[in-house]
Amino acid sequence: MKLVILITGSPYSSQAPYSALQYCKAAIAAGHEIYRVFLYQDGIQLSNRLATPPQDEINIFNEWTDFIEANSIDAVTCIAAAARRGVIDQNEAERHNKDSYNIHSAFELSGLGQLVEANIQADRLITFGA
Repeated sequence: MKLVILITGSPYSSQAPYSALQYCKAAIAAGHEIYRVFLYQDGIQLSNRLATPPQDEINIFNEWTDFIEANSIDAVTCIAAAARRGVIDQNEAERHNKDSYNIHSAFELSGLGQLVEANIQADRLITFGA
């Protein structure tokens, strides 16, 4: 079964990113395919490469990027939600005259069309929210 994972909850104030990661690991172990992970609303904070959680907490950022890279998963961050929250890539930094960018390379900035397209291609959309 092809799955799309939508994460809308922030890693700082929600269990959503952690629960989604555990679900994805179990889904892959059961032989399912993660077609795309889409970060939206406060979930986009998961793609911030500068986040540095305390050492006594799970580093959900590293856990997710390692998982994405190890499983070659298409991971998309909503460009409008990200820009609104200060998470941008190099192109957006140049376009808006910012001196740096902070999106992790495991994630791609794109629009909601990517979520719609994923829903067409996949069998199920699973949402993890705040």
